[in-house]
Amino acid sequence: MPTVKNISGPCRFFFYSFDCNEPTHIHVQREKKICKFWLEPIILCKNNGFSPKELNSIRKTIKLNRNKMLEAWNEHCG
Repeated sequence: MPTVKNISGPCRFFFYSFDCNEPTHIHVQREKKICKFWLEPIILCKNNGFSPKELNSIRKTIKLNRNKMLEAWNEHCG
């Protein structure tokens, strides 16, 4: 599971190697909560446990770090 590094906050941003055949996206985890956002455009795909307020905060973090996430995706999935 490649993790996107240097993103501050309590969440881990990552993707699965076997997801490379899907459109670009990012999984977000904190404790037992997990969600998935498409990156182009930034849209919530799945959510398990995050509140709407937390999802808005995650979306803002993704927006600020989207280029870093896309770069990590492209480096791994090519």
